[in-house]
Amino acid sequence: MSDVNSRIAQIVGENDVVLFMKGSPLFPQCGFSSRAVAILNHLGVEFESVDVLQDQEIRQGIKSFSDWPTIPQLYVKGEFLGGSDIMMEMYEAGELQQVFAESGLSNAG
Repeated sequence: MSDVNSRIAQIVGENDVVLFMKGSPLFPQCGFSSRAVAILNHLGVEFESVDVLQDQEIRQGIKSFSDWPTIPQLYVKGEFLGGSDIMMEMYEAGELQQVFAESGLSNAG
């Protein structure tokens, strides 16, 4: 399991914004992943995506890596923010925009 953890840590460490999701940004494979992509696109945030459906080790490993049971999962600057429900709550409260603005990652304000 440590091999998959190191792979995940490398992905999270090498990218400012990473969304572990089902499917791809162009073809999300679940409603929650679709919502997460829509929020990031609306905010004008560039992000790396990892399709957990393509890699069973990552799909299971990300859940223990973050200690979070569901997918999608959003990481910003190496920090786990949450899944699509938390993203939506943060977005509606203006907190997500603030996180990206403070990190210098957003074109939207």
